[in-house]
Amino acid sequence: MFEAGQDEKQDSTSKMWIGIFVVVAVVALGGLFYWMTKGGAKGPEQAAATTAAAPAGPTNADPLRDLKVQRVTMEKDHAGTTAVWSVTIQNRSNNYAYSEITYETTYMDAANKPLLVNKGRLSASISPGAQATPEIRDTLYPAGTVLYKFKITDAKSTAQ
Repeated sequence: MFEAGQDEKQDSTSKMWIGIFVVVAVVALGGLFYWMTKGGAKGPEQAAATTAAAPAGPTNADPLRDLKVQRVTMEKDHAGTTAVWSVTIQNRSNNYAYSEITYETTYMDAANKPLLVNKGRLSASISPGAQATPEIRDTLYPAGTVLYKFKITDAKSTAQ
């Protein structure tokens, strides 16, 4: 009678230790995987090769990468017919100024279908590391607009 109780206790203790071992092994493997995918510690050869291969800075101007739209608001003018955009654009480049920035505005209906796509050009010029907040009088506001988008499509770069 007493022997059955001890076997049962010993069996549950072994199961508990096996469960703890499995959890620790899974956590260790997960940590190893994370460490390996994020680059882990680099040996001196890898560090030297990475340093030699990495350029000191961007070698080519890329307005779509460098110009970041920080904030966009769109309202209608006082008559309620024309879309007026206020856009804050940051130049994240340290080497290039951008001018003649072209943009695209899209007005969509409730089914997410474009009602109107308009293209334009900003007269603002943005120095390296600077921000600009131009106000844009865009186009007649399409009836049925539910969503609208603003994106930069290109710009002229000048090395500084």
